[in-house]
Amino acid sequence: MSDIEFRGIDKTYPNGTQAVSDLNLGIESGSFTVFVGPSGCGKTTSMRMINRMVTPTAGTITIDGRDIATTDPVKLRLGIGYVIQSGGLLPNRTVLDNVATVPMLLGQSRKNARTAALDVLDRVGLDRGLAERYPVQLSGGQQQRVGVARALAADPPVLLMDEPFSAVDPVVRAELQTEMQRLQAELRKTIVFVTHDIDEAITLGDRIAVFGRGGVLQQFDSPERVLAQPATDFVAGFVGRDRGYRGLSFRSADAVALHEISTVTVDEVATLRLDRGRWALVVDADGIPGGWLDVTGVEAVRAGATVADSVSAGGSLFTPDGDLRQALDAAISSPSGLGVAVDEAGAVRGGILATDVLTQLAEQRGREDAERGREFFEQGAQ
Repeated sequence: MSDIEFRGIDKTYPNGTQAVSDLNLGIESGSFTVFVGPSGCGKTTSMRMINRMVTPTAGTITIDGRDIATTDPVKLRLGIGYVIQSGGLLPNRTVLDNVATVPMLLGQSRKNARTAALDVLDRVGLDRGLAERYPVQLSGGQQQRVGVARALAADPPVLLMDEPFSAVDPVVRAELQTEMQRLQAELRKTIVFVTHDIDEAITLGDRIAVFGRGGVLQQFDSPERVLAQPATDFVAGFVGRDRGYRGLSFRSADAVALHEISTVTVDEVATLRLDRGRWALVVDADGIPGGWLDVTGVEAVRAGATVADSVSAGGSLFTPDGDLRQALDAAISSPSGLGVAVDEAGAVRGGILATDVLTQLAEQRGREDAERGREFFEQGAQ
């Protein structure tokens, strides 16, 4: 693992454009640091300086205390994993040979490099059956996983990721983010990840560096503090008016009460008796939710419509590892006003009310205020 430090970094292009201005930043070994900001704010330029793909106009960058300007750039890059949009794969090489590229450049035999590449495919969740395919034969999400696999193949201590998930659809993007979290928990690389998406930054980062126009670092802090205590008006505006809602993702929902939900199977819908304003959740034989029915939906089924055409979408689900943000979203996105909590198998556990989530938030803040007060008086007593 490696520490990375920027000291007084400037980057001015020949046309006078100031891309990065007096950047001072320390990235801890084994951390997941996200550079975030609007287009043209210098975040990608700053990241690309780490592997000398961009040369700073002034200042010093060190990795483990060593000035990278004194290291051969080719040797430096071979020791740093690099992932870009759409994977940046070589179109004339198979998946396996794309992943084996860097180990072979480092001197491994083709046989050994390909054997190791299969293990890396396993690690990033790719079927070995894809090994002999070419990039054009893969989906966007698969290509991106291959790109991550190639970056990890030589087991580099540092991994640079330049908006790697921005070219895929939202569902695949969420899957790749989850996969990246799993990999980092397992491998503990020093990762620098660039994105323009504050939600992605909050989801992935241990620390977030928010860049503003002219490459000025506005704030470098934990996701919680960036949301709760923006350092500048720029950060507050970039994070958005709903930063309080985003901040709920760092709060536990373990104590939120679960309420009983009225459930019904597809076969029971036609005989269901519902009062006006009441709802029932349609579930299958395993208790997996399929949507909500009110009186109008039940009457439609009795008139000959299918259950599938009569249910209202159920909103988001609250999973066992969910936080207060997910709990509140489940409640307010449900047509019935009752969020659905499910177990690890996806079966219904109970219902969540938005009022209970807000009560839990108030209780947590009350305990935090009391703790801060206690610490203040203890420090005063000393």
